[in-house]
Amino acid sequence: MSSLTLDTRVVPLRRPTPRAAEPGADRAAMLKALVLRARDGDAEAFGSLYDHYVELVYRYVYYRVGAHSLTEDLTSETFLRALRRMPDFRWQGKDFGAWLVTIARNLVTDHFKSGRYRLEVCTAEQVEPDLPQEGPERAVIEAMTNRTLLAAVRRLGSEQQECVVLRFLHGLSVAETALVMDKKPGAIKALQYRAVRSLARMLPDDLRY
Repeated sequence: MSSLTLDTRVVPLRRPTPRAAEPGADRAAMLKALVLRARDGDAEAFGSLYDHYVELVYRYVYYRVGAHSLTEDLTSETFLRALRRMPDFRWQGKDFGAWLVTIARNLVTDHFKSGRYRLEVCTAEQVEPDLPQEGPERAVIEAMTNRTLLAAVRRLGSEQQECVVLRFLHGLSVAETALVMDKKPGAIKALQYRAVRSLARMLPDDLRY
């Protein structure tokens, strides 16, 4: 078995090629198998996890810090920390991607606590969001690529902003968002509801429907 190493260079991001009609259960089983192999020291398996999740982590960090060079550093550090902590990873209902975002979130928090930088949310290069499949928020979220709405997101409180970003820009489930934000699922649902209602009030009429 090869020793664990990680190339810390962040390569240009690209969307993974969609798999042909792969059932969700099969995809989840495949990712879980990769995690278990990586936890046992399989470097190739960890590399596959890196390829699968690097875009998610990069997008989250970039939204929080707004600078590519800093995002690359924090993304690399996220995976290095994950690599070091792999032997301690336990499922317990956790999604591996949510676990990575939790590490990234802590790194971003530590970075801004250092006082060297001011948090700036960049809206110029946002990616196309993953649309939710249900709920009254759909009309609002369908406009997420519009800069007016992204500017409105910036005006939300920090927790509401993070909830919207995780749920709708990154497509995390309520449970995964709760894990990342260290809250109960019910609190996330309430936070999401208030955030979307606030966004609806801020938007011009032509973006509400």
